[in-house]
Amino acid sequence: MTGQARIAMRGLHLPCTIGHYPTGTVAPDLHLLDLILTISSEHVLVAADEMAQVFDYDPLLAQISRIACARHYVTQEYLLTRIVRVCAAYKQITALEAKLRKSPVGGGTVGVELILKSEDLEKLRALNADQAEPDGQGANQ
Repeated sequence: MTGQARIAMRGLHLPCTIGHYPTGTVAPDLHLLDLILTISSEHVLVAADEMAQVFDYDPLLAQISRIACARHYVTQEYLLTRIVRVCAAYKQITALEAKLRKSPVGGGTVGVELILKSEDLEKLRALNADQAEPDGQGANQ
């Protein structure tokens, strides 16, 4: 059977610092990540209750957490780029939607969203093959 499935991860708290704020201003201290990962339905419609048959997202989450706390980021865009590059290393992921938002900002949240279709992920994978992750630790899967 062919088809698509989606793994939804919403409101993941990232242990990171982003931006530079003048003294006396409220700096956003809550950074939330939403990821929607498209995978083959074969990883969801499984014959047995075994991890070997599903997409194990725990290693991906560990890598995202490591990237988030690895350094101070100036922009949300760069952190989201690094997260998406790690996702692209997982061949099981055929498309994705990623949203990173920070709070408090004017009583709400402000964020960036990125949607990559399969052809976009393939282009990103080709770029990833040409260049290593900036901290020298790319995804291996």
